Amino acid sequence: MLDGCGTAGSALCPVRRGGGGVRFAGGHPVSAGSRRLACGWFYKVEGGKRIPRQEYLDRADEVLSAGGLLSAAWEDVKKVRYPKRVRELGKLEGKAAEIALYECHIVPGLLQTRDHARAVIGAAQPPYSPDDVERMVAARLARQTVFEREPAPALSFVLEEGPLRRPIGGTMVWREQLERLLEVGRLHNVVLQVMRTGCDTHSGLDGRVELLKFPDGTAVGRSDGAFGGRPITEPKHLRILELRYGTIRAQALSPGESLAFIEQLLGET
Repeated sequence: MLDGCGTAGSALCPVRRGGGGVRFAGGHPVSAGSRRLACGWFYKVEGGKRIPRQEYLDRADEVLSAGGLLSAAWEDVKKVRYPKRVRELGKLEGKAAEIALYECHIVPGLLQTRDHARAVIGAAQPPYSPDDVERMVAARLARQTVFEREPAPALSFVLEEGPLRRPIGGTMVWREQLERLLEVGRLHNVVLQVMRTGCDTHSGLDGRVELLKFPDGTAVGRSDGAFGGRPITEPKHLRILELRYGTIRAQALSPGESLAFIEQLLGET
């Protein structure tokens, strides 16, 4: 079985060359009724250099009268559409029985709304292309299926106050993000806490801390300020991250106080 990008390319090439009614001329877009597809898009997909979005596959299927062959390729494409690092992280989160995360600079991706994620990713420098932004947003939201799992994993988040006050994306996007935090924080399997800026020092000042524990007793962790930021699995190293995370939680607001604080922020917007 070819990977998703190869599947799309191998399906597209013979259809396009086999009398689908589309010809390229001088690199210009090809019209098909009211729809237009640039020839460069076809070449990049066929060569495995571009991962197509679902709407483009559907459009190509229509333009080339492929009878659903290209549209069907989406089932394979969507498995590899997201960056490898994100796919690997999503797989780990999908297996974890417990997830614990302290984030200091942003709202964690697992908690971001679509518009908030789009604003955060779109602010990168150098900027991503619009297609890459949408691909990364989709990848981030795909990880959030962890909230739908059965049995539900135990999820713990500690967020810094600063990012909660930053109106990323504008007032409406900011409000929607705060409302999303309240929604998630009220789930029976989620503990959400806020670290107030009035806390003068704590053990998370050197960066995020993440711990994932699995049903078989194994675990993986990562911290920006420990072990070079690389993922670690050694029990003695995991104990250090667990100690740091436990200390962070103890210094943060309680879950009830945290939700009340977020409600207060929402009321101030």
